[in-house]
Amino acid sequence: GARTALYNWLFARSRGGTFVLRSDDTDRERSSDEYARDIVDNLRWLGLDWDEGIEVGGPHGPYRQSARLERYRQVADELVAAGAAYPSFASAEALDEFRRRAREGGRAPAYDGSLEPPEEEAKARVAAGEPHTIRFRVPRPGRTEFVDVIRGDLSFDHAQIEDFVIVRSDGMPTYHLASTVDDVDFAITHVVRGEDLLSSTPKHLLLTRAMGAEPPRYAHLSLLMGPDGRKLSKRHGHTAIAAFRREGYLPEALVNYLAILGWNPGEDETIVALDEMVRRFDLAAVSRNPAIFDPAKLLWMNGVYLRALSVDEFVTRVLPWVESMLGRPLDAAEQARLAFIAPHVQERAKLLSEAAEQVRFLFVDEVSYDEASWRKVMKGDAARALDGAIEVLAGLEEWTTPEIERALRAFLEREGLSARKGLQPLRVAVSGSAVSPPLFESLAALGREPTLRRLRAARDRLGS
Repeated sequence: GARTALYNWLFARSRGGTFVLRSDDTDRERSSDEYARDIVDNLRWLGLDWDEGIEVGGPHGPYRQSARLERYRQVADELVAAGAAYPSFASAEALDEFRRRAREGGRAPAYDGSLEPPEEEAKARVAAGEPHTIRFRVPRPGRTEFVDVIRGDLSFDHAQIEDFVIVRSDGMPTYHLASTVDDVDFAITHVVRGEDLLSSTPKHLLLTRAMGAEPPRYAHLSLLMGPDGRKLSKRHGHTAIAAFRREGYLPEALVNYLAILGWNPGEDETIVALDEMVRRFDLAAVSRNPAIFDPAKLLWMNGVYLRALSVDEFVTRVLPWVESMLGRPLDAAEQARLAFIAPHVQERAKLLSEAAEQVRFLFVDEVSYDEASWRKVMKGDAARALDGAIEVLAGLEEWTTPEIERALRAFLEREGLSARKGLQPLRVAVSGSAVSPPLFESLAALGREPTLRRLRAARDRLGS
């Protein structure tokens, strides 16, 4: 996930190390070029670059596992020749029966190779082309122990680790083999990954040592939980980076939020710039406890980042959203209109998509009314407010925000109308919604004739 990539990136940058991005694409059913492009695109959008790997190259390429199949087969053959692995002919049914009997007998159900034929028979069956897998021979009795950077001392009894498959019956390497061989060949020193892969680590350590290599150090991140304390999943809403992009989150806000899910940057801070994160990051300070992914806090943080942008930068960020929403580019006059209203939208918006929607009314010929807003506002004194506003605004000599505000407030005072009863109908008439940028600035941005046209149209719709 993105947080795992971010922590790897922060660790590499904080230590002056090398961040490697490789493509684990040996699973034919789950791998596609589109999926790989999505990962690369989203990492770059987040601002995470890499020193070696797919698309940038490096001394250890190729970096796609599908291009390294011969190397994995070579290692598998060497392990078989050394007696560290063996061809397995055990069927799924036989393995199920083995595990059932082990449980009934109070033993660990980890497969130990006892269903396999003698070595010479196995060789003959391999030579005859009989389908088989290749399994790693886990030494028993024994234990695999290591120090996790985050979790400390860990120990795994080999009685609980089955002789695991390293090459499938179709000849493709499993994740265990491909990942371990890559770690060895690419001289990886640290592997930072989720705790859902913790049970794989003793297998990878056994494979690494069987290859005669020095294993990397491992750090296993806690899983992310939803606000309800359950493992983060689709039931909590979308969790993919692409979805957050589509909603209008800023990459720097998302990076900041992901970084503090399990790591405290210190000094009681929540908003921390990426370069400052690099300076402070300490993998050993990452919490082993599950972190809560709270969409409401992420939304708040995105609003903080939006408001911290300069107005020019805010306009640059929101412009593509406006143009995409309209299906056309803004001309120079429209861009000036956007720049005029931008500060008033920026101070309220929490998402770029939300900001774009709030200014839509400035760039369309006819406004569409939000029916809920219409029903709530267009009643009581709404007709009187519209009639009076049309009269005073039509007679304005200068169409500026101060003059618009002066004229309308004077009208409200004369008529004894509150701002809510007198101005909200104008807001809905002009923008189509009860939620919009400040009214006087909106009217100034829209212009005299479009404003009057919309006020009259709303008055006609309201009727007598």
